[in-house]
Amino acid sequence: MRFRRVVVAVTGETVDDEAVGLGCLLARESQGKVHVLHVMEVKRTLPLDAAEPAQLERGEAILARARETAERAAYPVDTELLPGREVGPVLVYEAAERAADVLIVGLDYKRQLGEPGAGEVAAYVLRHAPCRVWLCRGQMAGVERG
Repeated sequence: MRFRRVVVAVTGETVDDEAVGLGCLLARESQGKVHVLHVMEVKRTLPLDAAEPAQLERGEAILARARETAERAAYPVDTELLPGREVGPVLVYEAAERAADVLIVGLDYKRQLGEPGAGEVAAYVLRHAPCRVWLCRGQMAGVERG
């Protein structure tokens, strides 16, 4: 498989580093491009371009961390902070616009009613994305790596 156009969604969770690293690894094999995106959810009562200053600051910090991760992986990435009403539709739209070969979505390990859950964003992306979707789930808390 060749991954010339890789889109990675970051949210500020600890798994972002793994997702960005995976995106860089996949793109390196094909000398492809990595686009790292963070979607800021903007309330429906506000215009899309009216993100709150704290949201903008947090989004920029998340993308700065993604760039640092890419630097450690020695692979260049483009980053973009995007406003949206809901994260899932924005990610699907961006994957289609960029003709992505794969969309990587990082998920921290969470339990819903005793079972691991992927959440609404992952479910939406899995149903609607026009490309491959890879979920990069974080490790369970309390589990040591060997």
